[in-house]
Amino acid sequence: MKKIQIGVFLLFILNTLVISSCSHYQSVLKSTDLEYKYAEAKKYYEEEDYYRALTLFEELITIYKGTSKAEEVYYFYSMCNYGIGDNLLASFHFSNFVQTFPHSKHAEECAFLVAYCYYLDSPGPALDQTNTLRAIDQFQLFANRYPESEKLEECNKLVDELNFKLETKTFNQAKLYYHIEDYKAATIAFKNLLNDYPSTKYKEECMYLSFKASYLYAKNSIEEKQLERYKATVKYCNNYLATYPEGENIKEAKKFLEASLEEIKKNNNSTATIQK
Repeated sequence: MKKIQIGVFLLFILNTLVISSCSHYQSVLKSTDLEYKYAEAKKYYEEEDYYRALTLFEELITIYKGTSKAEEVYYFYSMCNYGIGDNLLASFHFSNFVQTFPHSKHAEECAFLVAYCYYLDSPGPALDQTNTLRAIDQFQLFANRYPESEKLEECNKLVDELNFKLETKTFNQAKLYYHIEDYKAATIAFKNLLNDYPSTKYKEECMYLSFKASYLYAKNSIEEKQLERYKATVKYCNNYLATYPEGENIKEAKKFLEASLEEIKKNNNSTATIQK
């Protein structure tokens, strides 16, 4: 019984606090004292009550536009959007802040957050990577604009992470081509990946699947095209063997190399016979 009474009492106290809080917030909204409203907006912001702070700063932006307080109000408004997790809108406002107040003490922070918001909204490798590319562009822009920034190390780390996501998407697409037996597309996709990301973590697997895809592409080609395509396979095999002389796929590389050379030999013999 006592536990129930204590529970009811605590619930009463909680309701009282909520009502009091709402009542106070409503009085702030209705207040015509701008200094008071600004102070309360900052207080809500510091308490991480971003939704209430956002509403107040949104009103104050218009009122303080063109005044000495416009910069701070817009900064807090942008940070509130970031605080509630509206990353794309926050990124827009951070970018606008930097353009409007390029010499502000908050300019560097906001320039970094433009990129970071895109980073936060960058999806997994299977999805559209527009925001990933935007994040990379903005991090590079930040690095160019603030070459002495303490954030540069973090920028580089995040860019590496984003680039790896792009690599993964390209690699998965290339593997998909391989698995659906579109060997020409797979060969091209693996080649493009290695050209675009020469230090990719997928390098060995790319080179391995490249010579397999190339061989199968040659094998399934019409007779007139086989010779040049087996020659291409020989190059892929030799590249793998030269790059990974102790690679885990070295036996397969040698097997496909020998098979390709044998096919080239057959083709040359056949051509010589026809010429006779």
